Amino acid sequence: MTERPIDLSSLPSSGAARRSLFSARKLALMASVVAGLGAAVYGFSPQQGPADVFTSAAHAQVNTEVRKVERPIGFADIVERVKPSVISVKINIADKSSKDDSANKDDDSPFPPGSPMERFFRRFGGPDGLPPGLRGGPRGPRGPVTGQGSGFFISPDGYAVTNNHVVDGADKVEITMEDGKTYTAKVIGTDQRTDLALIKVEGRTDFPFAKLSDSKPRIGDWVLAVGNPFGLGGTVTAGIVSASGRDIGNGPYDDFIQIDAPVNKGNSGGPAFDTNGEVMGVNTAIYSPSGGSVGIAFSIPASTVKSVVAQLKDKGTVSRGWIGVQIQPVTSDIADSLGMKKAEGALVAEPQANSPASKAGIESGDVITAVNGEPVKDARELARTIGGLQPGTSVKLNVLHKGQEKVVNLTLGQLPNTVEAKANTDREDKGSANKGTDVPKLGLTVAPANSVAGAGREGVVVTEVDPKSAAAERGFKEGDVILEVAGKTVGTPSEVREVIDAARNENKNSVLMRVKSGGSSRFVAVPLAKG
Repeated sequence: MTERPIDLSSLPSSGAARRSLFSARKLALMASVVAGLGAAVYGFSPQQGPADVFTSAAHAQVNTEVRKVERPIGFADIVERVKPSVISVKINIADKSSKDDSANKDDDSPFPPGSPMERFFRRFGGPDGLPPGLRGGPRGPRGPVTGQGSGFFISPDGYAVTNNHVVDGADKVEITMEDGKTYTAKVIGTDQRTDLALIKVEGRTDFPFAKLSDSKPRIGDWVLAVGNPFGLGGTVTAGIVSASGRDIGNGPYDDFIQIDAPVNKGNSGGPAFDTNGEVMGVNTAIYSPSGGSVGIAFSIPASTVKSVVAQLKDKGTVSRGWIGVQIQPVTSDIADSLGMKKAEGALVAEPQANSPASKAGIESGDVITAVNGEPVKDARELARTIGGLQPGTSVKLNVLHKGQEKVVNLTLGQLPNTVEAKANTDREDKGSANKGTDVPKLGLTVAPANSVAGAGREGVVVTEVDPKSAAAERGFKEGDVILEVAGKTVGTPSEVREVIDAARNENKNSVLMRVKSGGSSRFVAVPLAKG
């Protein structure tokens, strides 16, 4: 209930008159409460006699304010406007068992085995491991596969957006509009890294379409998810933006919007609208041990969709900038080891041979702190920033190199479509002739790498790890090769001890090590025990 401010100058001058007015006002307020119990209440004024408070001006004002507050705010007007642009997507994949017996497996996942998305949906996609966009049709060990998802038109001439995992490998794509009309669609292009696809429906130039939002959603904003859950079609759910910048392990370009609007299997590829009726994101994944909505879903931001769709429409593929470095986050321990005030930027674990970064002089242990003057928050932000630029673009990188700031100019290469995996030779054929030397206070036993078969020629190889040590907590394991300690190359256990002793004498809390494990390098900050 809202009480309006009272202009005291307009009140009667006599105290009795004022008391009479306030008495009537109190009774009116009381009457509004008692009225809820169905009682007939009257107020009395010495001057006016009995007064029906239900018709009094004060009561009318109160009721008006209450009605304004209590009236539910719905989304019907927005839904009516945007729903025609949303489509149901149905795909068919022909039986290829006669052509390739390797296809005869029980795994219906549309993602490559072992890929981040396959692992994500195998863990969270429900009992059958399928992503929320696919609902496999009935079939035996052999036979065609059907799937259902969602999408939406982005232009009147029939271009529409959906998920890559909805149409990937499809022999036929069919869309159904809200009015029941069905059309065959052609896949223009797909992008596995962002899980987006662009499809095209021919035959009309007046399709209802949705606009991709230009603004970034805020946490707490309303969101409407429209799509085709469980093949039902035309379903609307509402919730709020519950988080942003989510990383679900799909890849280095993860920047998902987390929403709590109910999203289920079949919603994949459908739009998440804001209250302006614009698409803030494309629904692509859910977190669900049961396979149904538990209130956590992930949408690809409209800004990403715009960039990807523009390239798919232009050339059918997506090209991304590439500098050629293995990077990792700067943790608080690593920042302390490097003498940084804040844990920001992206730490270069290893530049790739003949890459733009290597040619520009970027080395292991460098921290990239800005791109073209814009600060880099973390490793994922660097990957997204560089990946969002076109190959051939000249960029300026701010780099922290051995405690000194420097600026590096380079020209971006093109991100390779595949990354060649290095053979894990470090674990094979390691003889046990050299048990190594203990490194006090760290819980590690190391030996020169060139003395252990298969360990290579550089660094010291870890031959034993104390399971209760700080090194074990940081992920060290037998077979890891330590290449550098505190920025200095090491090749013997004595060199490791010397560097660690020097760090202790300088009252360092931790020491930074560059470690090669499984063919790739990373930096690990190991705390130093005192004494």
